[in-house]
This record gives sequence, C-alpha cells and structure tokens, in this order.
Amino acid sequence: MRTLTARLDEPVLLEMEREGEEREFPIVGRLVGVTLEVLARAIGARRVFELGSGFGYSAYWFSRAVGPDGELHLTDNDPENEKKALDYLGRAGLDGPMRFHVGDAVRSFQETDGDFDIVYCDIDKHGYPDAWRTARERIRPGGLYLCDNVLWSGRVTGEVEDPRPEWTKAVLEHNRMIADDERYLSVIVPTRDGVMVAIRLS
Repeated sequence: MRTLTARLDEPVLLEMEREGEEREFPIVGRLVGVTLEVLARAIGARRVFELGSGFGYSAYWFSRAVGPDGELHLTDNDPENEKKALDYLGRAGLDGPMRFHVGDAVRSFQETDGDFDIVYCDIDKHGYPDAWRTARERIRPGGLYLCDNVLWSGRVTGEVEDPRPEWTKAVLEHNRMIADDERYLSVIVPTRDGVMVAIRLS
C-alpha cells in the first residue's frame, strides 16, 4: 500500500489531470489509474503496449508498475501528444525504456515484434473489434488485455439516449468476442464506465 499510494500528490500527475479536464478528455480519474497499476504489478508486467496513449495519463500508471527495466510502447495519431507524454513522464522520473509510435495504433502494434504482458486498448470505439483481433494472439499466458470505457452505463440498458449507437455496437461486439474466446477469462472492473480485464489462460 505504501508503494501504491506514494507520489499521488506528484505535481506532474496533478498537471496531467488538469490538462485532461481542460481538453475534455474522458479521464475517469485515480480509480482507473490505480487499477491499471495494481493489475500490472499483480502479474509482474514488464512489457506493455498501449493502443492509444493520448498525452500519457495511463502511461503514468503503467510506468510506475513496470519500472525502469520495463518496456512501454505508446501510440497516438498526434505528434504533439508524443511530445507531451514524453515531457510529462520525464519530469515525473518515469522515463524508462519506452517507444512512442505516431500513427494508427493497431497498425503500430502489428509492426512491433514479440508478445506482451499487457495490451491496453483505449482507441476510437469503432476500432475495438480490430484491436482485439490483433492483440489476442500476442499476449502471453497469464497476461492481460485491458480495455477502457466498455460498459457505456445507461446507454447499453436504454436508461439514457445513446448519442453514438455505432460506438456502442462496436463495443458490444468487442465484448462478445472476448467472452466467446475460451482461452481468456474476462471480468469487468466497476469504475465509472468500466474496465474490461481479459486474462489469457492458455
């Protein structure tokens, strides 16, 4: 617990969260961040690929978990986000071995060799099924496929109007694909929108 609660008042982290609010990015806050770190620590993750990284918020938590000997791959279509992420993580002292891929996240993953302990998906919801198809074979047994924003709360249950039904359709297709794969065990971590955790069994 001392490790997990250390540096939560880190000025760089607070700055990242303020920027997320200003840019209206869907950062759901510390609960998701700490969840990512706990999961990565739990399996001793050392090689992580982020399908979609923005300006480095989720990378902050993964970097804390994998340490200076880990390998963290970040992706984003915007080169300005690359500069921001590397600046934030460097100032926070979390600039261990990492590579930033500028361009399409799924294509960048396909062009990167080897298997991973964790693949984290936080891209445009239309791309969720392709992300799963691409990642599922490249996660080591015991490793994790993590995906943000999968529940869509009342939009799925019909309690509120869904402004993006095609997104919801892609998300539900993605979730069914994972549930139907017998090599994976999937659970939902109940954050505001939810984090799907798919654990590779074999």
